[in-house]
Amino acid sequence: MRAVELGTPGEMRSRLNALVRGGAKQATALRVSDYAEDGEEMEHVGEQLALLDDDGIRIATLEVTAVDVRRLADVSWEFAQREGEDFTSIEDWRTKHADFWSGFGDPVTDETPIACIEFRVVDPAEIGSGR
Repeated sequence: MRAVELGTPGEMRSRLNALVRGGAKQATALRVSDYAEDGEEMEHVGEQLALLDDDGIRIATLEVTAVDVRRLADVSWEFAQREGEDFTSIEDWRTKHADFWSGFGDPVTDETPIACIEFRVVDPAEIGSGR
Protein backbone atom coordinates (compact mmCIF):
# COMPACT_ATOMS: atom_id res chain seq x y z
CA MET A 1 0.00 0.00 0.00
CA ARG A 2 1.40 3.36 -0.99
CA ALA A 3 1.40 6.21 1.49
CA VAL A 4 0.17 9.78 1.20
CA GLU A 5 1.37 12.74 3.25
CA LEU A 6 -0.79 15.82 2.76
CA GLY A 7 0.65 19.33 2.69
CA THR A 8 3.86 20.14 4.49
CA PRO A 9 4.88 18.71 7.88
CA GLY A 10 3.62 20.42 11.00
CA GLU A 11 0.50 22.53 11.38
CA MET A 12 -0.58 22.24 7.74
CA ARG A 13 -0.42 18.43 7.65
CA SER A 14 -2.16 18.14 11.03
CA ARG A 15 -4.96 20.44 9.84
CA LEU A 16 -5.41 18.60 6.53
CA ASN A 17 -5.36 15.18 8.21
CA ALA A 18 -8.00 16.34 10.69
CA LEU A 19 -10.18 17.49 7.79
CA VAL A 20 -9.84 14.07 6.14
CA ARG A 21 -10.60 12.17 9.33
CA GLY A 22 -13.57 14.46 10.03
CA GLY A 23 -15.00 13.86 6.54
CA ALA A 24 -14.69 17.43 5.24
CA LYS A 25 -11.70 16.78 2.96
CA GLN A 26 -12.48 14.25 0.23
CA ALA A 27 -10.03 15.39 -2.45
CA THR A 28 -6.53 16.66 -3.02
CA ALA A 29 -4.66 18.20 -5.94
CA LEU A 30 -1.09 17.64 -7.10
CA ARG A 31 0.96 18.96 -9.97
CA VAL A 32 1.41 16.21 -12.54
CA SER A 33 5.11 17.11 -12.67
CA ASP A 34 5.45 16.10 -9.01
CA TYR A 35 4.88 12.46 -9.93
CA ALA A 36 7.86 12.38 -12.30
CA GLU A 37 10.05 14.29 -9.84
CA ASP A 38 9.19 11.78 -7.10
CA GLY A 39 9.44 8.72 -9.38
CA GLU A 40 5.81 7.84 -8.59
CA GLU A 41 2.89 6.69 -10.68
CA MET A 42 -0.40 8.56 -10.48
CA GLU A 43 -3.04 7.10 -8.20
CA HIS A 44 -5.80 5.01 -9.81
CA VAL A 45 -9.45 4.44 -8.96
CA GLY A 46 -9.81 1.71 -6.34
CA GLU A 47 -6.26 2.10 -5.02
CA GLN A 48 -5.94 2.22 -1.26
CA LEU A 49 -3.49 4.66 0.31
CA ALA A 50 -2.17 4.91 3.86
CA LEU A 51 -2.68 8.46 5.17
CA LEU A 52 0.35 9.28 7.32
CA ASP A 53 0.99 11.81 10.06
CA ASP A 54 4.29 13.63 10.61
CA ASP A 55 5.73 10.59 12.41
CA GLY A 56 4.97 8.24 9.51
CA ILE A 57 2.13 6.57 11.41
CA ARG A 58 -0.90 5.49 9.40
CA ILE A 59 -3.91 7.39 10.70
CA ALA A 60 -6.40 6.27 8.05
CA THR A 61 -6.75 4.26 4.88
CA LEU A 62 -8.11 6.11 1.87
CA GLU A 63 -9.66 4.62 -1.27
CA VAL A 64 -9.26 6.61 -4.48
CA THR A 65 -12.68 7.20 -6.05
CA ALA A 66 -11.76 9.48 -8.99
CA VAL A 67 -8.65 10.69 -10.81
CA ASP A 68 -8.78 13.48 -13.36
CA VAL A 69 -6.00 15.54 -14.93
CA ARG A 70 -6.92 19.13 -15.79
CA ARG A 71 -5.16 22.38 -16.48
CA LEU A 72 -5.11 24.58 -13.36
CA ALA A 73 -7.53 26.93 -15.13
CA ASP A 74 -9.98 24.05 -15.70
CA VAL A 75 -10.23 22.71 -12.14
CA SER A 76 -13.88 22.99 -11.15
CA TRP A 77 -15.41 24.74 -8.17
CA GLU A 78 -17.07 21.42 -7.26
CA PHE A 79 -13.67 19.76 -6.97
CA ALA A 80 -12.26 22.69 -4.97
CA GLN A 81 -15.13 22.37 -2.51
CA ARG A 82 -14.42 18.64 -2.06
CA GLU A 83 -10.95 19.62 -0.85
CA GLY A 84 -12.80 20.85 2.25
CA GLU A 85 -10.46 23.72 3.05
CA ASP A 86 -12.98 26.59 3.12
CA PHE A 87 -11.97 28.21 -0.15
CA THR A 88 -14.25 31.14 -0.91
CA SER A 89 -14.26 30.73 -4.70
CA ILE A 90 -12.49 28.85 -7.48
CA GLU A 91 -10.25 31.89 -7.90
CA ASP A 92 -9.32 31.67 -4.20
CA TRP A 93 -8.54 27.95 -4.67
CA ARG A 94 -6.38 28.60 -7.75
CA THR A 95 -4.48 31.47 -6.14
CA LYS A 96 -3.74 29.56 -2.91
CA HIS A 97 -2.64 26.44 -4.76
CA ALA A 98 -0.49 28.39 -7.23
CA ASP A 99 1.14 30.29 -4.33
CA PHE A 100 1.79 27.02 -2.44
CA TRP A 101 3.36 25.24 -5.41
CA SER A 102 5.30 28.30 -6.55
CA GLY A 103 6.82 28.45 -3.07
CA PHE A 104 8.83 25.37 -4.06
CA GLY A 105 10.52 27.32 -6.86
CA ASP A 106 8.42 26.04 -9.76
CA PRO A 107 5.96 28.68 -10.98
CA VAL A 108 2.46 27.49 -11.77
CA THR A 109 0.35 28.90 -14.60
CA ASP A 110 -3.19 28.35 -15.84
CA GLU A 111 -1.72 25.74 -18.22
CA THR A 112 -0.06 23.62 -15.50
CA PRO A 113 -1.48 20.06 -15.48
CA ILE A 114 -3.06 19.20 -12.14
CA ALA A 115 -4.02 15.74 -10.89
CA CYS A 116 -7.37 16.01 -9.13
CA ILE A 117 -7.65 13.03 -6.78
CA GLU A 118 -10.87 12.21 -4.94
CA PHE A 119 -11.05 9.67 -2.12
CA ARG A 120 -13.04 8.31 0.77
CA VAL A 121 -11.90 7.07 4.17
CA VAL A 122 -12.30 3.29 4.37
CA ASP A 123 -10.46 2.72 7.65
CA PRO A 124 -10.03 5.50 10.20
CA ALA A 125 -7.14 3.92 12.11
CA GLU A 126 -6.83 4.71 15.75
CA ILE A 127 -4.10 7.34 16.11
CA GLY A 128 -0.97 5.74 17.43
CA SER A 129 -2.11 2.18 16.69
CA GLY A 130 0.52 1.77 13.96
CA ARG A 131 -1.86 -0.49 12.02
